[in-house]
Amino acid sequence: MRTGSAAFGGRAMEHVVDAVDLCAEPGALAAGGRWAVVGGFEGPVRAWRFSGTGSPQADDPGCPWPGVADRWVSSMTREQYVDGVASVREHIRQGRVYQVNLCRVMDVPLRYPPGQEPPARALARLLAAGNPAPYQGYVHVPSGAVAPDGTPIPPVWVVTASPELFLRVRDGVVSSGPIKGTAPDAAGLTEKDRAENIMIADMVRNDLQRVCRPGTVEVSRLLQVEHHPGLVHLVTEVRGELRDDLGADLWPRLLRAAYPPASVSGAPKSSALEVIAELETAPRGPYCGAVGWIDADAGEAEVAVGIRTFWWSDAGGGTLAFGTGAGITWDSDPEREWAETELKAARLTRLACATEEDGVDV
Repeated sequence: MRTGSAAFGGRAMEHVVDAVDLCAEPGALAAGGRWAVVGGFEGPVRAWRFSGTGSPQADDPGCPWPGVADRWVSSMTREQYVDGVASVREHIRQGRVYQVNLCRVMDVPLRYPPGQEPPARALARLLAAGNPAPYQGYVHVPSGAVAPDGTPIPPVWVVTASPELFLRVRDGVVSSGPIKGTAPDAAGLTEKDRAENIMIADMVRNDLQRVCRPGTVEVSRLLQVEHHPGLVHLVTEVRGELRDDLGADLWPRLLRAAYPPASVSGAPKSSALEVIAELETAPRGPYCGAVGWIDADAGEAEVAVGIRTFWWSDAGGGTLAFGTGAGITWDSDPEREWAETELKAARLTRLACATEEDGVDV
């Protein structure tokens, strides 16, 4: 039976038994269980329930990561992206938005015979060795999976090396860690990065205030420099105490308040989403969405923003995709923003091109 598997931060799950849309089925998690979460930037936000645990290191030795042989193709060329930055700046000049996260999607053929799919766990292991990240993991539910009652379960194939916390729920407290500001090293961070980070952190504060007790939302870390392989980020942490009356509606209410993540949409969020729809030439899918886990029995969850994330689709025989982007403000330099998208993509796409036998020297 094709049952699926998932792993995040040492938590491994096997044997998918159910799948729900967290926004459409508000009481779905009330029965408990361990769930893997993948949300598309454009929606929906789905959760898959697993019946057992496994070893996050386990893998079929006969299914190593094959590597990518072809060249990545971007949904926007350099010229198109630079023009897009100029368009965002014009929207800012007109007062429509203050900031927009402008993204592009890169893809490459990764074809498998019918009935076979790439080993997500093998790519996750390769990324963990070559680009360790705080919220790394994968979810793979193959096509053809069914629930115990015979109901078809939606497939999913996502591998992430995300550095960014979208939502953590623990002991009645929700926290988020928006990233804004990226450079090869700390000396490369600018006043534009710091101003943008504060702007987005304020958006997250407003989002969380919709589900938290009055007066409890606070910035617990401001403009912290975090070092990751090949680059640094500016990170701010926002936290608040969840309201007591949310009950089984916790996740639908939380997602309505905070989704899609502020750091990968823009300010104001509603207008930024309109600009994104106008300028971007490919859907983001799980990129800039959400990837993580919910333990409904323990009342805990850790869901990352779906950046530094790969997803595979069997459309057209098989395509592996990866997204990259940058936050655009009035102070943005178009060429610098393009370079930031290249920086974010370079290491991860090189790793995906390697096989496990090649090693992880990037």
